[in-house]
Amino acid sequence: MVNTNNSTTLEIKKEQLDIAKKWIQTGNVKIHKETFTEEKNFTIPVVHEELVIEKETFASADVQRKNISTEFIRIPLSEEQVDFSKHKVILKDVSIYKQQIEEIHHIEETLKKEEAKIKVSGSPSVIDNKK
Repeated sequence: MVNTNNSTTLEIKKEQLDIAKKWIQTGNVKIHKETFTEEKNFTIPVVHEELVIEKETFASADVQRKNISTEFIRIPLSEEQVDFSKHKVILKDVSIYKQQIEEIHHIEETLKKEEAKIKVSGSPSVIDNKK
């Protein structure tokens, strides 16, 4: 209330709502890769060599054996062996990102507003210039 010589001013006020937004942390997310093991069975055909000896008997074999010296023939035998190695291949790419979703929040608040009320007692002359 402001008071000067013959007049007085009454300040009429009302409440206004100031709305602000702020970021708050709502939680954490931890992301990691987990490795699982899986047993796999494979059937692989492999080849090996075997030595086969075939003999033919001749009627004059006893006579020729005395005249022939013994010879050795060396024949190398081989076989396949399974050899394997492991390597990693990409199964999928996982994209990780944040996105903002806008939601509408309704706020209901009671605001106060003042009004001037004139109460007259007796019979004074009052001029009301409503603004």
